[in-house]
Formats: sequence, structure tokens, C-alpha cells
Amino acid sequence: MELEFYGAAREVTGSCHILRAGGRTVLLDCGLFQGKRSDAAAKNRTLPVPVQEIDAVVLSHAHIDHAGRLPFLVAQGYANTIWATPATRDLCALMLADSAHIQEQDAKHLARHGKNFVPPLYAMRDAVRVQELMVGVPYHKPFDVVPGVRVTYVDAGHILGSASVLVDCSEGGVTRRLVFSADVGRYGLPIIRDPESPGGADLVLLESTYGDRDHPPVEDMRARLAEVVTATAARGGRVMIPAFAVGRTQEIIYDLHILAREKRIPPIPIYVDSPLAIETTAVFELHPELFDQTEDFVRQVNELFRFDLVHYTRDVGESKALNSQHGPMIIIAASGMAETGRIVHHLANGVSDPRNTVLIVGFQAEHTLGRRIVEKRPMLNIIGEQFPLRAEVVVLNGYSAHADRNELARWLDDLRAKSPALRDVHLVHGEPPAQDALRERLTASGYRVHAPEPRTRITL
Repeated sequence: MELEFYGAAREVTGSCHILRAGGRTVLLDCGLFQGKRSDAAAKNRTLPVPVQEIDAVVLSHAHIDHAGRLPFLVAQGYANTIWATPATRDLCALMLADSAHIQEQDAKHLARHGKNFVPPLYAMRDAVRVQELMVGVPYHKPFDVVPGVRVTYVDAGHILGSASVLVDCSEGGVTRRLVFSADVGRYGLPIIRDPESPGGADLVLLESTYGDRDHPPVEDMRARLAEVVTATAARGGRVMIPAFAVGRTQEIIYDLHILAREKRIPPIPIYVDSPLAIETTAVFELHPELFDQTEDFVRQVNELFRFDLVHYTRDVGESKALNSQHGPMIIIAASGMAETGRIVHHLANGVSDPRNTVLIVGFQAEHTLGRRIVEKRPMLNIIGEQFPLRAEVVVLNGYSAHADRNELARWLDDLRAKSPALRDVHLVHGEPPAQDALRERLTASGYRVHAPEPRTRITL
């Protein structure tokens, strides 16, 4: 029994780990690499192992950095089962189709403007084929992936349908349990339930995105959001929010709904300018069984994401018309790292206006436009043109769907309480500074902590 670290090893994106047991090969996630485009493109076009050797894929959740290369895998000939939770399956139907569409549009744009042509990684037909191969399994129901490998999903509290993956591997009469945390959510996030501690483990793959920092308390974020909206509206500006279509957009709408009902923000229009976010919100509404019923607003309000101020703009013409509108407004649009999607055009139109605010509400990977905004670069390259950054930049990391270092330690300690012999922890899904800081902290708590490089192999 062997595990090989491939994607999200000493970096955040491209989640993919290769499990070999009983002569079979299983991928844990098959995510898209993001960041510096030339580097990411080369990685994305290279399979972790020859496609004919892959017997199954176990998917943790629907975010593109975990699921985004599944259509490429299918395009190369993969035809076996892809396992997921039911909500992840529903979200992937939207997100992978959207990813294919964006790639096709980007290729057309480059060709039309005489720039270097980059063929799409995959086409819409490949995204559709992924859905045909995907099987949804609910939390806490064990299922056999291949002979000798049994998996159970538990709620990771990250986004709708997200899971930590318990993998029981049996070979030669020996059974070992690997726990792949995937992306661990924060405790107390709106809408979704808190992360669930798995029951027992021999070794753990633990995400480390925010392993070197603390988040502000979740309960403070709504008040901070109200402050940003009120101050920007007073200047006559617009609040531009690059937000992941899954999870972050719904959380922001949820909080804006509460603030509007309590009259803590001015009654300015709120535009959700993302067809994907609109469709994703509909998927959220299909899965109320996954909402956190301990929250008063969830129990008391039937339509969490629909109220008078919010407008959902599907049409491209409607989206473009926002750029010529005057007066304060809020625009929420994908993508979350401002690399693609409609938010890119809104930023090109608005970052040079000092009345405006760019509100960052999630992790921004290296070499992305979102990271350059967080770093407050004086000039921003957006769609091949240079724009001075004069808008205010506000970062609210409390909205992150990723646990901070204290929450990661809490999740791991809860797991160790059920697995007294647990020692080995392998950090994934984090940049080196975050991993190194978390490794030092966890080592002091008695864990044997590793930060594997890509292509590192370990024996279970």
C-alpha cells in the first residue's frame, strides 16, 4: 500500500494524490493547477499517471482546484467511476461546464486578438461525460472504490457537499486507515455545518492553506462587511467582490440579506453577476438538508438568497451595462482569484476609481490577479492592459472557507482523541511558509509532521 503526493504538494492548487493498493490505483481529487499561466498550463496537460492505470477517482468537493481536471482525464480516455457526495456531483455539473466554457472563450479571445493561441484543456462534451461517470454517496455510508479500498465521507464544513475522506486500505491481511482532510472549513461559518472530526486514523493528509495565520472571528465579519459597504456607498462608489461561485457568494448574499433586514447597510443594489453563481445558488436551495439548523436565520427564513436588493444578472448585455451605471452598488462575480470570469472586466473598469472598493474575501494564490490586488501593486495587468490601482483594497479573511492554524490544530486534535496512536501528519494544499509554520506548531504538540514535495512516495 503506497501513497504518492502529486498535486497541491508544497503549493495550494492542483489537489491530487495517488493511492496504490492491491494492484489498483485510485486518485484522491483531480484538481486544476492555477497561478502563473505558463507554469499552470504545462502542469494541467500532464496526467499524474497513465490514464489506463487509473481505476477510480474519489473526489472531496467541487472546487476547481480539486475537481477541475476531471474533464481532461475523461478526454484522455478515463471511463471508470468518479465518486463524490450528491451535492458535490450536482455542483460539478455546473462548475466543470463553466470551466470548459471559459477555456473555450479564452481561446477564442486570444485568437481574435492575435495573441498566442492556447487550445482549451477540454471541451464541454468532456465536462458532460464526467457527470455520466459520477456516483453520489452520502456522508457516513461506506462504499468500496476498488477491491481492498473502502471509503467513507464525513462533512468537512468547507462548502456545500464538501467531505473529508476516510480511506480504509486492506492488503495481505493488514488494514490501514488514511484520512484525507481535503479542505477543512471554519467553525461557525454561515449556512453550512461545522467540520466533523473523523473517527480514527493511522496517518493524515492535512490541508495547510492558512497554517501560518489566524483568521478574525467569523462573528466579526458581518459587521466589517457593513462598514465597507456603508463607507463605499458614502463615496458614491461600488464594492467589487471577486468571489468563488460556490460557497463564498452564498455566504456574502446571506450576510447582506441579514444586514439589509436589520437596516445596517444603505439600500443599494446588489448584483450577483455570474451565471455560475446563480445556478450554484439554485443547487444550494436544492440541498437544505445540509444547512446548519442551529442558525436562527436558517430556521426562520425560507428564501435565504432572495430579497429586494439582490439582482441576478445572467445576460452578458446586463453585465456590460453595469459598467455604465452610476451610483453606489455591490457587484459579486466569479472567479474568486480574479483570474477569469466577469469580475475581471469589472475590475478593469473600476480599479482606477478611488471611490470604489475591491473587497477580497478568500485566499489568493501566488501569481493571480487577486494576489496582486492584495499586495496593492500600483499597476495591474488586466486582460493584457495596464491599470493603476486607486480603489481601496479591503481584505476580510474571516470569510475564508479554510480553517486557520488554530482550527486546523483543533480538527487534528479531535481526530487524535479518537486515534491515540496517531503520529504521522503529511501537510498538503499549502505554500511553503504556511506549511513550515504549521509543521513547527504541530511538532511541538507531539506529531511527526512532513511536508512532502511533489512525487514523494510513502508506504502506508
